[in-house]
Amino acid sequence: MVELMVAMLLSVILGGAVISVFVNSSHSFKQDENILSMQDDARHALREVAFDVSMAGHYADLMVPNAVTPDTNLAVSTDCGPTGELNWMYRTIDAVTGDSLSITAIDNATNAQAVGAHSCFVNDEILPGTDIVAIKRVVGGDAAALRNGGVYLRTNGTKGLLYRSPLVAAPAIVIAAPNADWEFRPSIYYIRQFANTAGDGIPALCRKVLSGAEPSMTTECLAAGIENLQLEYGIDTTSDGQPNVFVPNPTLTQIQDVVSARIFVLARTTDFDSRYTNSKTFSISNAPNYSPTDSFHRRVFSTSVSIQNIRSMNMMGF
Repeated sequence: MVELMVAMLLSVILGGAVISVFVNSSHSFKQDENILSMQDDARHALREVAFDVSMAGHYADLMVPNAVTPDTNLAVSTDCGPTGELNWMYRTIDAVTGDSLSITAIDNATNAQAVGAHSCFVNDEILPGTDIVAIKRVVGGDAAALRNGGVYLRTNGTKGLLYRSPLVAAPAIVIAAPNADWEFRPSIYYIRQFANTAGDGIPALCRKVLSGAEPSMTTECLAAGIENLQLEYGIDTTSDGQPNVFVPNPTLTQIQDVVSARIFVLARTTDFDSRYTNSKTFSISNAPNYSPTDSFHRRVFSTSVSIQNIRSMNMMGF
């Protein structure tokens, strides 16, 4: 009987040890998987923003934004510009100042600022205190097959026509041959308060992009768990193509001379870790210090990019 009881006790101890090892291994596996997923999402988010920012102002071989003429077949709408302003998404220059709209920025935005600057946002959509960056450019190479409803830039390197395909009437201007058609792609990057449904508590990096048969700015979300987006813009004050100062909140006048950007994203895991307390303080650009004190793992990712097209125009004195 004593031997049996000793054997049972040893079995219980051994079984407990096996269960403990299994539970700890399972927790470690889930934690590692969660962190790896966060890192993959963060790198994807950073890559998308960085590429679009680096290509801001790319209008094929047309160097000067004010050489673009919007066609009359582009529907008149309030689209996604400042409240009450018409056809912002089709304009490459500011109607009043003549400044380029290839890249525009809102630093540490509030929801009121977001809605006021871009009418396609709704109240409480963005995560307050995060940056918004709007980019205008063309994508890809010469469009071999034009998509009905797509918006294209036709250019011969001297002037450009922005139009909606197909052209069924005489265009606003004729672009002499040889010319090429490039798909026009305005986009606005921001942090949304939710990933899938309002109130889910998972922030996400999203963008507004031009799409649809009757083109409008629609929402695409790229990565869940992105809590903050911050940019610092390298301003060239000497026209030599090199940044002389980095500014997190540039004016439209300053941003005419932007030649590079530093991009930061703060990412967190989408699932919490019951055995972990995040006691770190995160300091990113000019955003307020952030001390979450919760159970989500976080990392800051950053990169720097050169904005080649605006840099080239700046060096040539445009």
